Amino acid sequence: MVLEITLLDVVPGQEEAFAGAYRQAHHLLTASDGCISARMTRGVETPSRFVGIVAWESVDDHLENFQKTERYQRYRDLLVRYLAAPPVVEHFTDIGIRSF
Repeated sequence: MVLEITLLDVVPGQEEAFAGAYRQAHHLLTASDGCISARMTRGVETPSRFVGIVAWESVDDHLENFQKTERYQRYRDLLVRYLAAPPVVEHFTDIGIRSF
């Protein structure tokens, strides 16, 4: 399993609109082959900062089964208008210790 972690800075004042757009876009992401789960979190100290956490079977599932599809373009189109800067995306794997 691979975690895709995305840091998203939203234009201040557009946080609720962004959250609403994500609610609309969520199914486009989770319908992708290899997507295990997806969630969006919002910063407590910085309410205009969001972190997307997606569990994929593999990095290729993210890159091939989502980013190269029309679903991705629709997902992106719903969210990008609210971003203050390009998102930062990285992939992570567990180091073997997990307590949740």
